[in-house]
Amino acid sequence: MSTVAQPPHSPLRTGQRAALIAYADRLLRGAAAFASPTFARITPPGPEGGYGTAIDGLEGFARTFLLAGFRIVGARGEDVDELIADYTRGIVAGVDPASSERWVRPDEHRQAKVEAASIALILDMTRPWIWDRLDVTTQQRVIDYLSPVVGDDTSPRNNWVWFRIVVETFLRSVGGPWSASDIAVDLARHDSFARDGGWFSDGPERSYDHYVGWALHLYPVLWSRMQGADEIAPERFAGDRAALDEYLQDAVHLVGADGSPLIQGRSLIYRFAAAAPFWVGVLADVPSVPHGRLRDVAMGIVAHFDEHGIPDADERLTLGWHDEWRRLAQGYSGPGSPYWASKGLLGVALPADHPVWRIPAEPLPAADADDLRIVPPAGWVVSGTASDGIVRVVNHGTDHAAPDDVVGDSPLYARLGYSTAASPLLNGDAWTEPLEQSAALIDARGRATHRAAMSLLGIRRDGDVAVAASTTRAHWLDPFATQDRYGPGIVGDVTSAGRLTTCSVVRGAWEVRITTIDDLEEGATAVELRVGGWAVAADAVESTTSPTFASATADVVSTIVSLGGGDAGVERRVGASPLGFVAAVPVVRFAARAGERHVVAVHLGATVPAAPYPDAVVEDDAITVTWPDGARTTHALAFTAG
Repeated sequence: MSTVAQPPHSPLRTGQRAALIAYADRLLRGAAAFASPTFARITPPGPEGGYGTAIDGLEGFARTFLLAGFRIVGARGEDVDELIADYTRGIVAGVDPASSERWVRPDEHRQAKVEAASIALILDMTRPWIWDRLDVTTQQRVIDYLSPVVGDDTSPRNNWVWFRIVVETFLRSVGGPWSASDIAVDLARHDSFARDGGWFSDGPERSYDHYVGWALHLYPVLWSRMQGADEIAPERFAGDRAALDEYLQDAVHLVGADGSPLIQGRSLIYRFAAAAPFWVGVLADVPSVPHGRLRDVAMGIVAHFDEHGIPDADERLTLGWHDEWRRLAQGYSGPGSPYWASKGLLGVALPADHPVWRIPAEPLPAADADDLRIVPPAGWVVSGTASDGIVRVVNHGTDHAAPDDVVGDSPLYARLGYSTAASPLLNGDAWTEPLEQSAALIDARGRATHRAAMSLLGIRRDGDVAVAASTTRAHWLDPFATQDRYGPGIVGDVTSAGRLTTCSVVRGAWEVRITTIDDLEEGATAVELRVGGWAVAADAVESTTSPTFASATADVVSTIVSLGGGDAGVERRVGASPLGFVAAVPVVRFAARAGERHVVAVHLGATVPAAPYPDAVVEDDAITVTWPDGARTTHALAFTAG
């Protein structure tokens, strides 16, 4: 059995710029093979996205233009003549209304607003080599193409605010139309997403995911460097940099020793875009995280995918994680969508003489030492263990829902745990049936309850242990026939089951989980409480069970131990995980009776944990845990308001 932290073999592990340049050039070369005759559309092979082939081709151009632009800037325009020529040809045809390969306009389809921002950003960044060399007619056509975003207030209220800010800033710099009030409104909306510790929610819901870094921290720094931004709102630059600095102090601890990002949140097909905030931290010269660490975390993320065969044999980014797996993508994603991963290669924009390339290598935090931290805005306990390089997040505050929503649990957000070494189940049943990393009441029909929107009761550090808890009015859901599964949970007819409160006590690779059935709804048909551990997946998964112990073994091992009553077992699913054909989840089942507490220990590691396992005694509102190494800790289960 392999361990999580594989022996490094990608040249990217060296932290050398040449390795990153070579990788970027592979992606650009592969994308160019799928370009249209004018280069205005780049459409890799594969089923068309939900928005049609014209949008697919625009995405392919705009998203690879990000990478081409970074490459041109880092080279200072030298020895990249072919890139400059190809993307210039594409721009000329894309904005020509008479061209058969013209781009879909922002006023024709809202997805074009996203791609317009990439085009505007790179036209600004590569101004001496592309924009300044365009003929006057083409320049005016670019302005005309981008102009519909001005005054358009129909975009989603999330990271999309930056697309209008970027486009209008560019338009202002080239004499086009723009609106100071548009930018002011969008900046204020961005600020409304800000939370403590440099964190952002991607919109008003409790949506904490990779968009925090690859959008809500990336764009403010890149925007501040655009021509004329310092004439619009220079007073905010220092605050944006300070927020990024705070965020990165947490973010570097969310990457496994093997370079895997956290497998959580939507748009995971963007893969190594997760490296973007670390590069932008170098670009912004943040003070608190050593730049060598930022570089090596970013390079480690890209190396992780390089070592898993990304890009594929055709030098193409596919819809998936390690392998192509269409379920991981949103319904609207097309073959050009994964190239937003280009953001994670922002480091190629740092020229060869940048000091970051001369700093000695630094290990990724998860490989350096055990680590425990809390992220209060997201309700996350983060635990990394150096022995296996795995990072785990225990989640009591993130569900991509508003506090009063009564919806299904999104497997991408609302599970009790996420990791760099295990994926949530993401097949259709996963949206209707919480299984892995859940505590759910099961009714006579076999339905499992959902917990969105739960309430975070509190989160704290008790020495080398972290404690977090949440409560919810658990509910069963009969889904409506039509759903939009892009991130939030599904909707349907709801039946209330009762109140569940879950508390997690975390130390190292172990979580001791206490689930209390506070009450059951009158007439509710709950027959059992099912507590699920981590899902592991591979082509084949081995399992071991006893009355109180269950484990599932793939590349990593998921284990659950009942610490009082219950029946342990393993649930299997086929075609449910991007990490393998067969997935397995250790579970413990208890009889569902109001007023009872049930305690299990949950573990994810490189091997089956050896006895002794954690032992726990719950008395009133406190729990005393005896850990496998003999340490004994006591923790209040209640949280003081405020």
